[in-house]
Amino acid sequence: MKYKRVLLKLSGESLMGEQGYGIDPERLNDYAEQIKEAVELGVQVGIVIGGGNIFRGLSGASKGFDRYKGDQMGMLATVINGLALQSALQAMAVKTRVLTAIRMNPVGEYYDKPKAVEALNNGEVVIMAAGTGNPYFTTDTGSSLRGIEIEADVMLKGTRVDGIYTADPEKDSTATKFDEITFDEIYNRGLKIMDLTATTMCKENNLDIVVFDMDTKGNLVKVLKGDNIGTLVKN
Repeated sequence: MKYKRVLLKLSGESLMGEQGYGIDPERLNDYAEQIKEAVELGVQVGIVIGGGNIFRGLSGASKGFDRYKGDQMGMLATVINGLALQSALQAMAVKTRVLTAIRMNPVGEYYDKPKAVEALNNGEVVIMAAGTGNPYFTTDTGSSLRGIEIEADVMLKGTRVDGIYTADPEKDSTATKFDEITFDEIYNRGLKIMDLTATTMCKENNLDIVVFDMDTKGNLVKVLKGDNIGTLVKN
């Protein structure tokens, strides 16, 4: 395997599947099966999931919610998704632990780095929920922070698109895909694969990112083996 320990960032919106809202059991199980395959190959997997399928703080603020409270609601949405993924993985006999950035016993244990690393070394999948625990930070920033903290070899950003393009391929048919791109080039081109805080943290701490299509079954293992799918972002 090319990577021994990874931080897998999953999109909350992707969990909706074709439903348009909430959690699609079929999509959830597809994700769990791919993660199980990775664990069986000896890869240590830390996970951060977004909450956009339930509530997104920024969109809530645009509709009149207080931003501080909206972001707190978004953090709780990520916990719901984390618990759903834990349930799906445990049903497949995969040891899984949910750590939360906000104290929420008995829903999940309070996050700290030594606890997360110990669980990873013991072969557990570690789901790190509730973002950074602070408002005004996205789950992308939370995934960058956790990836750096657990000393992951790479951040794998699972999306519904098969990499980074010159423009949104769902809106622009002329968009072309990058196989590899630097952080600086992302800034210069104004590509929004993650928010600026998240990408800056990865750049400054030499945490490479692979953006790939997680919705196609088998892709996670292909990325872990080093197959040339998705887009690699590096210094």
